[in-house]
Amino acid sequence: MIRVLIAEDMHMIRGALVALLALEDGIEVVAELDRGDEIVATALRTHPDVAVLDIDLPGMDGLTAAELLYQQLPECRTLVLTGLSQPGNLLRALKVHVRGFIIKDAPAGTLADGIRRVAAGERVIDPDLVAAALETGSTPLTAREADVLRAAANGITTDQIGTNLSLSPATVRNYLSNAIAKVGGRNRIDAIRIARDAGWL
Repeated sequence: MIRVLIAEDMHMIRGALVALLALEDGIEVVAELDRGDEIVATALRTHPDVAVLDIDLPGMDGLTAAELLYQQLPECRTLVLTGLSQPGNLLRALKVHVRGFIIKDAPAGTLADGIRRVAAGERVIDPDLVAAALETGSTPLTAREADVLRAAANGITTDQIGTNLSLSPATVRNYLSNAIAKVGGRNRIDAIRIARDAGWL
């Protein structure tokens, strides 16, 4: 029996996934969550073989949770099920030891097959997404530039970003300027859009 944890914040989708997997022989859903910051604690308590995680979760994104899960419960393999097919997300997922990456509009049987293959130690990744990721490449942003751009996406001022990140306003402006140039944006709004579309934020 393959024990599965599911983290998906959209209740209807999560319910459909649980119902779909209930029809499968040899797969048992042992936990279902709607928040990313509850994944590790729940996994440590329920010991799933496979964690099926969405990327865009409240509290903590699924890829950050996947990294923590790998550190604290390495025997649990992670499969990302997401509507976000940006190539940068796939590259980041591979860096944090995610074993599977499936897009939500894949055929229904893909998930159960992916869970079985990931549980068996295989990698399950859409080849078209791999090709797109190789074409796009990894993020050109440093971690700090990404932090500043992410903070700017919330619509706060340079001074507020500096306060939140313990940086001077001049340093914030430098990071923003560098980030805009690196992603080829016309301004900060354009840079945020480009970085998000590529999965770099």
